[in-house]
Amino acid sequence: MKLRVIILRNESEEDHLPWIRACEAYREKVSARVVNLTSGRWLEDIQAEPSDVLLAKPGGLTALFKQMYDERVYILSRYLGYTVYPSPEEIFIYENKRLLSYWLKANGVPHPVTEVFYSRDEAIEFLSDTVFPIVAKTNIGASGSGVKVLHEKDEAVRYTDATFRGKGAPQRSGPNLEKGEYLLRGLHYLKHPSDIGGKLRIYRTRATSLQRGFVIFQEYIDHGFEWRAVRIGDSYFAHKKLKAGEKASGSLLKNYDNPPAGLLDFVREITGKHGFRSQAVDIFESDRGYLVNEMQCIFGQSDSYQMLVDGKQGRYVREEGVWVFQEGDFAMNECYNLRLRYLINEHESSLRL
Repeated sequence: MKLRVIILRNESEEDHLPWIRACEAYREKVSARVVNLTSGRWLEDIQAEPSDVLLAKPGGLTALFKQMYDERVYILSRYLGYTVYPSPEEIFIYENKRLLSYWLKANGVPHPVTEVFYSRDEAIEFLSDTVFPIVAKTNIGASGSGVKVLHEKDEAVRYTDATFRGKGAPQRSGPNLEKGEYLLRGLHYLKHPSDIGGKLRIYRTRATSLQRGFVIFQEYIDHGFEWRAVRIGDSYFAHKKLKAGEKASGSLLKNYDNPPAGLLDFVREITGKHGFRSQAVDIFESDRGYLVNEMQCIFGQSDSYQMLVDGKQGRYVREEGVWVFQEGDFAMNECYNLRLRYLINEHESSLRL
């Protein structure tokens, strides 16, 4: 029996396309249809035909649509009993740095000290008695777009006043200039001029959706890189995201060193405890050990692979208590094929029981 899936698209017309490509790759084992979770008939459309699992692609552009997507996933999973992948918990902490900071603290996961203030007076009091630099983050903001390193109190006060009394928290709304590769990116838009309009719409949306009313301050961890460790099903990958300027997030600069076993153990423990099977964990190395900086159930992939070991593409799996490297192309289609392959295996295992 085929695995029956519903792809829950978000406000974007394109974000869910990797799920469609994965379903086409496994068409002999999967039957799929798409439902727009942002439409008025979202529930009726989902309930129109039976399904085994809902494939999520939560949006991360604006707080408005992020909240809506989370609320509807909550109803589907909590009250209607649908299986959602990635899991609802993974979805809720995705692109919600406030909630992630609470989640990390509540679950005892090592991370840089993070404070969230809804009061300007409390934020200013904190700034009067803290050590600089510190990191300011917006609640939503992929590729480091909402991350700002504040070096002194006056700068941090101006940031706070902009958030509580001004236009909103300063955030990059246009192109990420830290990525570099200007010529390649320019050539892309020359060859695909239709993509320009989509990019401009994203920039306009970001510019009109600046964060107001609260600030997120994080302890600054001195670093030259952060690990991007990934778990999809029971496959593990890791590489280094190198620092460009003051941030590693969004730089697209990478180093494919063989990850230490301790790093994989750290990620396996966190994801295993909470049942996460589609998760990227960004991790600092520090004098306090590994510290979780970010967690995302859906993440970008600028290279066609997630890991190289001795120049070979592959993944790590855990066999009889030992990490074993398996060579192969496991990260195609931004890891969506691997996600779906994991779900197919789970479905086929359940049928055999």
